Amino acid sequence: TDRSEARFDLSITGRSCASCAASVERALKKAAGVREAVVNLAAGRASVLYDAGLAGPRDLAKAVRDAGYGVAASKEAAKATADQEYRSLRASVIWGGLLALVIFLGSMRHWFPWMPAFLQNFYVLWALATPVQFVLGLRFYRGAWSALKHGAANMNTLVAVGTSAAYLFSVAATVLPGFFRGAGIEPQVYFDTSAVIIVLILFGRMLEARAKGKTSDAIRRLMGLRPSTAHILGPEGEREVPIEEVRVGDVLVVRPGEKVPVDGVILEGRTSVDESMITGESLPVDKGPGQEVVGATLNKWGSFRFRAVRIGEDTALARIIRLVEEAQGTKAPIQRLADVIAARFVPAVIAIAVVTFAAWALFGPQPRLVFALLNFVAVLIIACPCAMGLATPTAIMVATGRGAERGILIRSGESLE
Repeated sequence: TDRSEARFDLSITGRSCASCAASVERALKKAAGVREAVVNLAAGRASVLYDAGLAGPRDLAKAVRDAGYGVAASKEAAKATADQEYRSLRASVIWGGLLALVIFLGSMRHWFPWMPAFLQNFYVLWALATPVQFVLGLRFYRGAWSALKHGAANMNTLVAVGTSAAYLFSVAATVLPGFFRGAGIEPQVYFDTSAVIIVLILFGRMLEARAKGKTSDAIRRLMGLRPSTAHILGPEGEREVPIEEVRVGDVLVVRPGEKVPVDGVILEGRTSVDESMITGESLPVDKGPGQEVVGATLNKWGSFRFRAVRIGEDTALARIIRLVEEAQGTKAPIQRLADVIAARFVPAVIAIAVVTFAAWALFGPQPRLVFALLNFVAVLIIACPCAMGLATPTAIMVATGRGAERGILIRSGESLE
C-alpha cells in the first residue's frame, strides 16, 4: 500500500435520512486527496481513506461542515449529542402527540360531535397547530434549508413541503372562507394532517434513536467486561494498580473469582477459567504454566501468576470491540444499492408530487383544488425514503451489537448478508 495513505473516522451529527449520507459522501469524495469515503448513517460515522500528503483530518471535517452537517470532537461528544437528541425527540413526541390528538378530535366534528364547539373553531385549531408546525417541526425546516443551500433535497424537504402545503391551505380556508365559497368549495381545514404527520415522523426518529442508543449500550457493556485494576508483582511485593498502568512483560497475580486483567501467558499455578465471553462455551477451561489466558475472562478457583503479553488496544477484548464497531460501520452490498436509489429519490418524488397535483387540478372531480392538494401531500409524505435507506444500516448496527453481547461476532455487513 502507499505509505502516504491514511484512514480517518469522523462522527457525523445533524444527519436525518439516507440522502444525508449520500450528501456527506459526495462532499468528502470531492475533498482533495480523498480516495474513498463511506458513511454509515445508522452508526453516524464516516470512514475516509485519503492521501496524507494532500489532506488531513481538519480538511475532512471542514468538507463535512461545508456540506451542512456537524462533526463531533470525539466518540464521547457524539454519544452526548445522540443522548440529547433522543431526549429532545421524546419531549417533542409527547407534547406534539397531545396537541395533535386535540387537533384531530376537533377536526373530525362529524365523527366526534361531543367535542366542545370551541375546539371545532378553525381559529382555535390554527392556534393549536402552529406550535406543532413551526416549533416541533422546526428541525425539518432547518434540514430542508441546509440541503437547499447546497443544491440538494432530502427527507426534511419532503416533510417540510408536504406539511406546509396542508398547513397553508388550512390557513387560507380559515382566513378567506368567502373566497372558497365563491368558487363553490366548502372551506375545510387540514391542520390535523400536518400535525399528525409531523408527530408520526418524530416518533419514528425517536424509535430509531433509541435503537442506536441500545446498540451503543451493548458496546459499552463489552467495554465494562474489562476489570479496572490489576495486581502487579514487583521487587517490593504485590501492589494493586489501575489497569492503564500495566505494561507488556509485567508479572500479574490473579486470585479465585477475579477477572484476568490483560492477555498473557501463565508462569506459575493451575486454575480453571470461564472463557464463555470469548468462546460462548459455558464450561470452564483448565489452564497451567505455558498456556495463554485472555483479558476479561473469569478465573474460577485457582490462583496463578502470568506475564502480560498484550495490553490496551491489543487485547482480545479490545479487538472484539473494534471488530464490532467496524462491522457496524460497513455497508452490505444491498445497502449500496439503496444509497444509490435514495440519492435520486427525493427530487424524483417532488417531481411526481407536482405532476400528481397538476393532474388532479385539471382532471379530478370537484372540489379539484382540495383533491389536488391532498394527493400532492400524500405523495410527498408516503414516499419517505427512511425505511429504505435506514432499515438496512440500523438492522446491521443493532444485530452486530446484540450478537456481540451473546458472543456472536460478525466481521462485516457483507458477511452478515
